[in-house]
Amino acid sequence: KRQFIFRNRRLTIGLTMDELEWRNQVRQDGFDDISKIKWAPGLFNDMHTHDFKANLFVVSGEMTVKTDEEEITCGAGETGALDAGVPHSELVGSAGVCFLIARKAG
Repeated sequence: KRQFIFRNRRLTIGLTMDELEWRNQVRQDGFDDISKIKWAPGLFNDMHTHDFKANLFVVSGEMTVKTDEEEITCGAGETGALDAGVPHSELVGSAGVCFLIARKAG
């Protein structure tokens, strides 16, 4: 499993954790707003930014996240983090995607 982290338009890949470890870690890191999101197959969100830091855990399916410089496809059991203000787009795979997202002020 991989972990992807977009910071200042860069992507870093490392090790991942299970959902319970992820929930514990994001709470320790100050993320207090956790939501579950389901997106339909083929959904595309054009290039955009957020005014919050995001950390996610893919429950099922897959999606591709792309910045100006890099892209990665993340599947079930993989985690990711995105700093506030990083331009990116998302493309959902053919089976759709379900993920948990934790947010905190950027």
